Amino acid sequence: MNHAKTCRTGRTVAARVSAGLISAALGLPLAAFAAGNPCAAGSQATRAANPCAANPCAAKNPCAAKALQRPAGYKPYKGDRAELVAAGQKLFSDKSLSTNNTSCATCHTDYAAYKASFAQPYPHKVEMAVNTAGMKQIHLDEMVQLCIATPMAGKPLDWKSRDLAALVAYTEEQQKGYKEHMTKNPCAAKNPYAAKNPCAARNPCAAK
Repeated sequence: MNHAKTCRTGRTVAARVSAGLISAALGLPLAAFAAGNPCAAGSQATRAANPCAANPCAAKNPCAAKALQRPAGYKPYKGDRAELVAAGQKLFSDKSLSTNNTSCATCHTDYAAYKASFAQPYPHKVEMAVNTAGMKQIHLDEMVQLCIATPMAGKPLDWKSRDLAALVAYTEEQQKGYKEHMTKNPCAAKNPYAAKNPCAARNPCAAK
């Protein structure tokens, strides 16, 4: 066995992991060290096949959950509801929030890629939050932050910012529309990125 090579490899891996943890702790975009960390959000290794999938490596990052949870004494930005919804609608399609040229709308146009749980009042359990950050329950503002940090590989928004409040307000409107959408199409919550659709087998929803 080449012990020198093994040691060098170990140091390289350790350095990459340290870089990732430091970047997360400082609030830097995870994509900044993605090239050296196959588990970083937005890395080609985890995103090339499916830009809308949850990152299975994120749960390995002990800083992930803390950065995405509401801070102590958190008080969200307050403003005119209609103005926030309008601003949130624009931000929903704003790719500048990401580092991989995606936006919220990349996955969620016309209510696509929402799970059935999206119709439930927040906080509630969301599979992606459990898998990527170990969060058993999540609030809507935390979910917005998670989506920005993971599928979009961006930097979470300031918790007191108007932008976060706007995205939350618009997503709340999306939630209302989604409930109506689900009433008309009970198979809509099935993952459009999945290889198989359990609804398709019995074909209750297929176009004729």
